[in-house]
Amino acid sequence: MDKTESTVCKELILIRITGQDRPGLTASVMTILSKHDAQILDIGQADIHSTLSLGILIRIGDIHSGQVMKELLFKATELGVHIGFEPITDDQYEDWVGLQGKNRYILTLIGRSLSATQIAAATQIIASQGLNIDSIRRLTGRISITKPEQNVRACIEFSLRGTPHNQAVLHAELMKLSPQLGIDFSFQQDDMYRRMRRLICFDMDSTLIQTECIDELAIKAGVGEQVKEITERAMRGEIDFKESFRERVALLKGLDVSVMQEIAENMPITEGVDRLMSVLKRYGYKIAILSGGFTYFGEYLQRKFGIDYVYANELEVDEHGKLTGNYVGEIVDGKRKAELLRLIAQVEKVHLAQTIAVGDGANDLPMISEAGLGIAFHAKPRVVATAQQSINTIGLDGVLYFLGFKDSYLGEQGKW
Repeated sequence: MDKTESTVCKELILIRITGQDRPGLTASVMTILSKHDAQILDIGQADIHSTLSLGILIRIGDIHSGQVMKELLFKATELGVHIGFEPITDDQYEDWVGLQGKNRYILTLIGRSLSATQIAAATQIIASQGLNIDSIRRLTGRISITKPEQNVRACIEFSLRGTPHNQAVLHAELMKLSPQLGIDFSFQQDDMYRRMRRLICFDMDSTLIQTECIDELAIKAGVGEQVKEITERAMRGEIDFKESFRERVALLKGLDVSVMQEIAENMPITEGVDRLMSVLKRYGYKIAILSGGFTYFGEYLQRKFGIDYVYANELEVDEHGKLTGNYVGEIVDGKRKAELLRLIAQVEKVHLAQTIAVGDGANDLPMISEAGLGIAFHAKPRVVATAQQSINTIGLDGVLYFLGFKDSYLGEQGKW
């Protein structure tokens, strides 16, 4: 660089282009900028229904800036788009550079549909906590107006920058908002672990399936109401899980083991499970069932969906094919679920921050708390109040959006 070039003053100019998107627009702009050796300091683009919004921050010698703006104005007229220019001071730019060290978070909103009222309420909470929205992405496919039943879910992801004034208050306000407006949310730190989840552990009963298998067995044994009442108390955390398990299993004594096949073949699979399992397997996730229910039903789902691990409880059967009212081995309770999550993560060489746990009952709380991402799914009030993320409005495939999956990336538009 000669002395003349080194003494040239540099200007910072923010270029904003809006209008109908078309192939070659960015290339045309960059060709003009390259002719004048413009340095690109930042660039970002959004495209909503073929309407473009493109921002480019350049640093350029002041002897070239006027000519560049003139050529860009002519090109914008030729392309039928609007263009604007804003000078940026060095201090303003350095302030932006300084923000790079700030914490980053992802807020995900999910519902059957999302309205301006719901989004306004969520973004007001974000603003009150001093967080700034960097970008907004729609993760779900577009909802048809004429055939709305084809896409009965909506999800928006906000990329946030800053540090919340009080993250506990932020979480509490979002939790309060969720049942009021019929939306689900996830608030996660945007770090490398969020982008590299590898192990997901599911509860089975009332999570992967829409029933409690022990209740179904109890109905066959003629003790349905007694067992159901104990189950509900246990899931609400009102009685110890192990105690409730022993009481319920004892009531099944004498039931013929053959009924288990009939129950398994008629288990109501939760909405979204087929899609969720298909995507998780396709992208290499390890999948486990950690259940306080029974191995027989877990292994049935394992064969159906290609699940990698199943840990549940084994019922004891006598020589006549009848349940004895006892069980074999250690009871899989809440504490054991958390231990198994850690064990599988160790075997698979997965950092705990890369794990996910999904469940609905009080006995799922230990693994939900242990996992890098813990999700309460259509859960009991105590579980929802404790978990950091919850899904109550849509099916289990809502988990995909908390992981950052986008419908269009999966090639699924209109499939599910």
